[in-house]
Amino acid sequence: MKRTLIVVLLAILSLSTIALAAKKKPCAASLAKCPIIGCGTAFDKGLNARKNIRSDDHAPIKRTIQWMKDRPDPTHYVKNGSRAELASLGEGSMITVVAKALVARKGSAESCNCGLTAPRDTDNHIVMVDPSLEVPTLAADEDDSETAEFTPRVRLDHPNLAGTKLQALIKNAEGNALLVRVTGLLMFDSEHFLGRHLHRHNNWEIHPVMKLEFCETGNTCKPGSDTGWKSLDDQ
Repeated sequence: MKRTLIVVLLAILSLSTIALAAKKKPCAASLAKCPIIGCGTAFDKGLNARKNIRSDDHAPIKRTIQWMKDRPDPTHYVKNGSRAELASLGEGSMITVVAKALVARKGSAESCNCGLTAPRDTDNHIVMVDPSLEVPTLAADEDDSETAEFTPRVRLDHPNLAGTKLQALIKNAEGNALLVRVTGLLMFDSEHFLGRHLHRHNNWEIHPVMKLEFCETGNTCKPGSDTGWKSLDDQ
């Protein structure tokens, strides 16, 4: 009887928590009204500002996924602190990386996007692994992956940079691993560095992605040649 009562109470508590979460409203009515720092100073406003960059005209530098893995953690970073140390480690650089994309995950409510939940207003999380891996899988390789993210503000100018578009290509790729060439800004995800750690190699990301190309000829495309690459913008 006591065990049954405990189970019932836990169920009620769980439902109450879900109901409270459902009642939590976005802090802006739309993305157009969401400030560059998102939901204010309770979050990492410097990180949110970096996530919400819409465009950048710098010529990209060719890097490898191993180079991203080799980026060190900062030694002095604190929440809402200066990002100068991160800049010295490469944050803000425009880079191009060739990788295999294993999944493009649907976005959820985030402070940078003012808690909005519509697909057009959320980020997409792309799991990237070393292109030399012959048969990579999420189960075996996600813990050693790097991250790239499509963002809703970049999508205002590049509507095809959407997770659903990329995921459809990944599902049709050999072994569900799509060879991609990703261009965007190097960013250190300080939120997940300080807490709520993710399954990946480190917290350096290509975020936001400004351009993504995929290999139309399987795995034959080369990093330094344009042969075989097609921009997702043109898909």
